[in-house]
Amino acid sequence: MTDALELDALWEEFHHAVNMTSQELAAWLRVRDAGESTQPLPDRTGAATGQRVLEILQKRRTDLTDDDVRVMYRVVDTVAARTDEASESEARETRRRHHLMTIGHDPLKP
Repeated sequence: MTDALELDALWEEFHHAVNMTSQELAAWLRVRDAGESTQPLPDRTGAATGQRVLEILQKRRTDLTDDDVRVMYRVVDTVAARTDEASESEARETRRRHHLMTIGHDPLKP
Protein backbone atom coordinates (compact mmCIF):
# COMPACT_ATOMS: atom_id res chain seq x y z
CA MET A 1 0.00 0.00 0.00
CA THR A 2 1.12 3.56 -0.55
CA ASP A 3 2.28 5.73 2.33
CA ALA A 4 -0.13 8.07 4.13
CA LEU A 5 0.96 11.28 2.38
CA GLU A 6 0.77 9.69 -1.06
CA LEU A 7 -2.63 8.20 -0.23
CA ASP A 8 -3.91 11.59 0.96
CA ALA A 9 -2.79 13.19 -2.30
CA LEU A 10 -4.34 10.40 -4.37
CA TRP A 11 -7.61 10.67 -2.40
CA GLU A 12 -7.79 14.40 -3.21
CA GLU A 13 -6.86 13.89 -6.88
CA PHE A 14 -9.39 11.09 -7.26
CA HIS A 15 -12.22 13.12 -5.75
CA HIS A 16 -11.29 16.08 -7.94
CA ALA A 17 -11.22 13.89 -11.07
CA VAL A 18 -14.45 12.10 -10.16
CA ASN A 19 -16.79 15.08 -10.16
CA MET A 20 -20.03 13.10 -10.38
CA THR A 21 -21.80 11.99 -7.23
CA SER A 22 -22.30 8.29 -6.66
CA GLN A 23 -26.00 8.76 -7.47
CA GLU A 24 -25.21 10.53 -10.75
CA LEU A 25 -22.68 7.87 -11.72
CA ALA A 26 -25.03 5.00 -10.84
CA ALA A 27 -27.81 6.60 -12.90
CA TRP A 28 -25.45 7.16 -15.84
CA LEU A 29 -24.25 3.55 -15.76
CA ARG A 30 -27.87 2.34 -15.76
CA VAL A 31 -28.76 4.59 -18.71
CA ARG A 32 -25.65 3.53 -20.63
CA ASP A 33 -26.49 -0.16 -20.29
CA ALA A 34 -30.23 0.04 -20.80
CA GLY A 35 -31.29 -1.70 -23.99
CA GLU A 36 -34.47 -1.33 -25.98
CA SER A 37 -36.02 -4.46 -24.50
CA THR A 38 -33.99 -5.22 -21.38
CA GLN A 39 -32.14 -3.54 -18.61
CA PRO A 40 -29.41 -5.24 -16.56
CA LEU A 41 -29.67 -5.73 -12.83
CA PRO A 42 -28.82 -2.47 -11.00
CA ASP A 43 -25.70 -3.92 -9.36
CA ARG A 44 -24.38 -5.16 -12.72
CA THR A 45 -24.72 -2.03 -14.83
CA GLY A 46 -21.88 -0.19 -16.45
CA ALA A 47 -18.25 -0.93 -17.07
CA ALA A 48 -16.24 -2.71 -14.41
CA THR A 49 -14.18 0.41 -13.73
CA GLY A 50 -17.33 2.48 -13.29
CA GLN A 51 -18.61 -0.04 -10.76
CA ARG A 52 -15.28 0.08 -8.92
CA VAL A 53 -15.44 3.88 -8.83
CA LEU A 54 -18.91 3.61 -7.27
CA GLU A 55 -17.56 1.24 -4.63
CA ILE A 56 -14.64 3.56 -3.84
CA LEU A 57 -16.93 6.59 -3.55
CA GLN A 58 -18.82 4.75 -0.83
CA LYS A 59 -15.69 3.94 1.20
CA ARG A 60 -13.72 5.83 3.78
CA ARG A 61 -10.09 6.51 3.01
CA THR A 62 -9.01 4.11 5.77
CA ASP A 63 -10.96 1.25 4.15
CA LEU A 64 -9.18 1.37 0.78
CA THR A 65 -7.53 -1.77 -0.52
CA ASP A 66 -4.47 -2.01 -2.77
CA ASP A 67 -6.81 -2.76 -5.67
CA ASP A 68 -8.82 0.39 -4.87
CA VAL A 69 -5.62 2.42 -4.99
CA ARG A 70 -4.73 0.95 -8.41
CA VAL A 71 -8.19 1.82 -9.73
CA MET A 72 -7.91 5.34 -8.31
CA TYR A 73 -4.56 5.90 -10.06
CA ARG A 74 -5.98 4.56 -13.33
CA VAL A 75 -9.02 6.87 -13.12
CA VAL A 76 -6.93 9.94 -12.28
CA ASP A 77 -4.55 9.18 -15.17
CA THR A 78 -7.40 8.50 -17.61
CA VAL A 79 -9.25 11.71 -16.74
CA ALA A 80 -6.04 13.74 -17.07
CA ALA A 81 -5.20 12.20 -20.45
CA ARG A 82 -8.72 12.40 -21.89
CA THR A 83 -9.36 15.99 -20.76
CA ASP A 84 -6.15 17.09 -22.49
CA GLU A 85 -7.23 15.61 -25.84
CA ALA A 86 -8.10 18.03 -28.60
CA SER A 87 -11.64 17.70 -29.89
CA GLU A 88 -11.98 17.05 -33.61
CA SER A 89 -15.73 16.82 -34.01
CA GLU A 90 -18.94 16.95 -32.03
CA ALA A 91 -19.40 13.17 -32.34
CA ARG A 92 -15.87 12.56 -31.06
CA GLU A 93 -16.47 15.02 -28.24
CA THR A 94 -19.68 13.22 -27.26
CA ARG A 95 -17.90 9.84 -27.24
CA ARG A 96 -15.08 11.28 -25.14
CA ARG A 97 -17.56 12.80 -22.67
CA HIS A 98 -19.53 9.57 -22.40
CA HIS A 99 -16.35 7.57 -21.80
CA LEU A 100 -15.28 9.95 -19.04
CA MET A 101 -18.74 9.86 -17.48
CA THR A 102 -18.47 6.06 -17.30
CA ILE A 103 -15.65 6.53 -14.78
CA GLY A 104 -17.31 9.38 -12.92
CA HIS A 105 -16.03 12.52 -14.64
CA ASP A 106 -18.39 14.84 -16.50
CA PRO A 107 -16.29 17.39 -18.41
CA LEU A 108 -19.31 19.71 -18.73
CA LYS A 109 -19.80 19.85 -14.98
CA PRO A 110 -18.17 22.82 -13.24
